[in-house]
Amino acid sequence: MSRGDLLSIHPLELRFPFALRKQISCSLQLSNKTDNYVAFKVKTTNPKKYCVRPNAGVVLPRSTSDVIVTMQAQKEAPPDMNCRDKFLLQSVKVNDGITAKDITSELFNKEAGHVVEECKLKVVYLSPPQPPSPVHEGSEEGSSPRGSVSDNGHVNAAEFSTVRSCCIYLSFLLLSAVHSTDANGVHFCCRMQAAKAFNEQLEAQDLSPE
Repeated sequence: MSRGDLLSIHPLELRFPFALRKQISCSLQLSNKTDNYVAFKVKTTNPKKYCVRPNAGVVLPRSTSDVIVTMQAQKEAPPDMNCRDKFLLQSVKVNDGITAKDITSELFNKEAGHVVEECKLKVVYLSPPQPPSPVHEGSEEGSSPRGSVSDNGHVNAAEFSTVRSCCIYLSFLLLSAVHSTDANGVHFCCRMQAAKAFNEQLEAQDLSPE
């Protein structure tokens, strides 16, 4: 906010969220700090690029007025998003009852003895927000990897191989138990035939097409 004796101006930078081929507007708020009528006028170093409404007016005592600055659509972005355009806001105390249509350039002529306050405003281009980066499932810190499942609902080949190895090991333990003694008199031949059939079933599944 400016520290002039007549007007408080906020903000002191014209901030435009830059976008190609699109008109962009921002606003200034002028607050009259006095008990007098204050006239103002807005100038820019690049009048063809900006539209200021109103570019001149009167702020009543202890009241506020808004100024809208519109940047015309741009075809290309400046290097490094730096803008050299400048604005100058002039203000002067005027007689009570004066209106915007009574404002002339002579009111802001310092050589004519008028006390004119000036505030320089710079233009700032804001880069458009970047879309968030996609987060892949299972990439979060502390998360555990998840097994993949094929479209038909079956586990993939790597996981099937792991399961098959475990089953072969269990089959081996079952076959080893054939040579142990059985206090209950269970027929070991049945155990051997069951283990052999189970192992053959696993080999058939391993050779079957996906």
